[in-house]
Amino acid sequence: MTSQPETTARLLVTCPDRPGIVSAVTTFLYHHGVNITELDQHSSDPSGGKFFLRLEFQTPDLDVSGEALKRAFGEVVGQRFEMDWRINFAADKPRMAILVSKHDHALMELLWRYARGELRVEIPLVISNHPDLRAAVEGFGVPFKHIAFSAETQQAAEAEMLAALDGQCDFVVLARYMRILSGEFVKYYTSRIVNIHHSFLPAFPGGDPYQQAYTHGVKLIGATAHYVTAELDQGPIIEQDTARVSHRHSVDDLKRLGRDMERQVLARAVRWHVEDRIIVYGNKTVVFS
Repeated sequence: MTSQPETTARLLVTCPDRPGIVSAVTTFLYHHGVNITELDQHSSDPSGGKFFLRLEFQTPDLDVSGEALKRAFGEVVGQRFEMDWRINFAADKPRMAILVSKHDHALMELLWRYARGELRVEIPLVISNHPDLRAAVEGFGVPFKHIAFSAETQQAAEAEMLAALDGQCDFVVLARYMRILSGEFVKYYTSRIVNIHHSFLPAFPGGDPYQQAYTHGVKLIGATAHYVTAELDQGPIIEQDTARVSHRHSVDDLKRLGRDMERQVLARAVRWHVEDRIIVYGNKTVVFS
């Protein structure tokens, strides 16, 4: 977690790899009076690859406004190196909407971390296709909205959800939302919908993966947090974890073990998203965790 969010800014960069990138970035920031406190980089290939950079810097002595810094960076460094880049200020908490069905474990983990200040977000809304969790959500002081969702009502339900989310959130988390969103919905939040899948993808995508795992007699089960794309359970993977199991474990045992992994894996993925530690590149992610 960022230790000084009031003064911390973050820069993410993707560009063709070539000499001089780090020097140009750090020299630019030095001339604007900031102190670099964290820097991570990766190149996909030492010759002709793609370059990825995440950098944190402190802004108490910044000599221009934040918007002026962004404009200058784009003109002086970004254009020169053909960068896809962004600068975010940690003091500006992102707004996270949550979609959930009846399973509450992933949702409650996020709400608990939010209430303790461990997850630096605002939560303007939790939407569910069931009314069951209203009291639990509102107990955290978070608004709850029930929007029924079925195959017959999907188009109307998604339109209602998009209207409720419009202007209210920066990204969306599916905390065991047991409905498949359409490609039309997903495109509104490209690389901004984080899902937790109760399987070690690409094994057992789709529904009821614990039953699938039990049927196949696997010795490992897992959980996967990924960005949602129009193709079911095929989006860029952010984080995964596994647990060993044996012939002695029932389906219910697998589900119990899986719930613990799902909570932790989703919480880590959301925190990394909030802290600008993830760069999406094609169907992969570079995670500076």
